[in-house]
Amino acid sequence: MTVKIAPSILSADFARLGEEVKAIDEAGCDWVHIDVMDGHFVPNLTFGPAIIKAIRPYTTKVFDVHLMIDPAQPYIEDYAKAGADIIVVHAEADKHLDRSLQLIRSLGKKAGVSLNPSTPESVIQYVMDKLDLVLVMSVNPGFGGQSFIEAQLDKIARIKAMIGTRPIDLEVDGGVTADNAHRVVAAGANVLVAGSAVFKTKDYAANIAALRR
Repeated sequence: MTVKIAPSILSADFARLGEEVKAIDEAGCDWVHIDVMDGHFVPNLTFGPAIIKAIRPYTTKVFDVHLMIDPAQPYIEDYAKAGADIIVVHAEADKHLDRSLQLIRSLGKKAGVSLNPSTPESVIQYVMDKLDLVLVMSVNPGFGGQSFIEAQLDKIARIKAMIGTRPIDLEVDGGVTADNAHRVVAAGANVLVAGSAVFKTKDYAANIAALRR
């Protein structure tokens, strides 16, 4: 299994965002993870479609856009037009999850669903045929720099079993470091989101390589 590294630009220098995106691309990232927060679903405000459109020219890597917003459905098309390749909505923020996933795919994008730490994996049981990605939050969403919640390892393994042979990526976001990445991958994840672990020093290439190891 090839593991993809998706640095979260939540930990980047916002004053130099385009250059930071270019830097992680050159340092060997696979995807660029973009945390969209609305100050309502989560207690923080981050990026809107205009920012994503502005940084899109700096890389050809996959834009993995994680919508921590409620409601998400009215804004999905805006993020698709801004340059998202994958659009991830939260199960907890979407009363009509099936419809949102259909909408994302109808716009030619890959569709993902994210689960908060306390949300059981059973909520995605009836939308598996519309998913390209499942994102397990291993911290409570809203802020970078939090510690990994160990209980999520069991959930990752159970979701991996649900996925079976389907071509669905299993992504984990929150507190992933070079020290615990091997356990996250052993549980079944094939995409690792890392913010602090990548941006903590200026040697992004070394930090990404450490996660891969």
